[in-house]
Amino acid sequence: MLKVVIPRFKPTHLNSSLKGLNFSLATMAKRNILLLFDVDGTLTVPQKSVKNHNIISVCCVATQNIQDYIGENKLQVFINYALKYMSNITLPCKRGTFIEFRTGLINVSPVGRSCSQDEREEFELFDKENKIREKFVKSLQAKFPDLGLEFSIGGQISFDVYPKGWDKTYCLRHVHNEQFDEIHFFGDKTSPGGNDHTIYNDPRTIGHTVTSPEDTRKQLEELFKL
Repeated sequence: MLKVVIPRFKPTHLNSSLKGLNFSLATMAKRNILLLFDVDGTLTVPQKSVKNHNIISVCCVATQNIQDYIGENKLQVFINYALKYMSNITLPCKRGTFIEFRTGLINVSPVGRSCSQDEREEFELFDKENKIREKFVKSLQAKFPDLGLEFSIGGQISFDVYPKGWDKTYCLRHVHNEQFDEIHFFGDKTSPGGNDHTIYNDPRTIGHTVTSPEDTRKQLEELFKL
């Protein structure tokens, strides 16, 4: 049996390079395998989509609300510091939605999530040269060592903040009793500090680093003889 799951679900469509890729269950008949995927950069180009797909069954794993975990007072201190930090850095551009709440985490974007695709790509290049997000994370870690938070840089323009243990490995506790023969994870941010690193490096998974949706398809075809 082959199951396909996207941990930490968010609505998406698959990149056209994966459209029409059908898993051959006959080749998996004697193996109970779970496939876990990152989304942006793995199944789809960040912020881009296609209208139709036919290969993914999505599993949504809910977590506790991060506001309840941290507490409103400490949360506001954290947000105020983050906003002040961002007000003191100069980027090629700044737009809006610098802090976004999601289930179980806070997403922080120095350039703002409302930036255009061109502005997103411009920031990504600027960030690679100037390590804007890396320096930002180090500042937050130094300022809030006692909040029990982890920071994970992913995608092109932002990083995630969440309580320790609430990373992508959280989904593994929900499949512990299903006795899979193999659990494979595919992601593009698998190096230390990337938001795929913890689940990629977890001893319960077989990790695969991909560079694009096209590379994901290629690795799936080679791995499962599709």
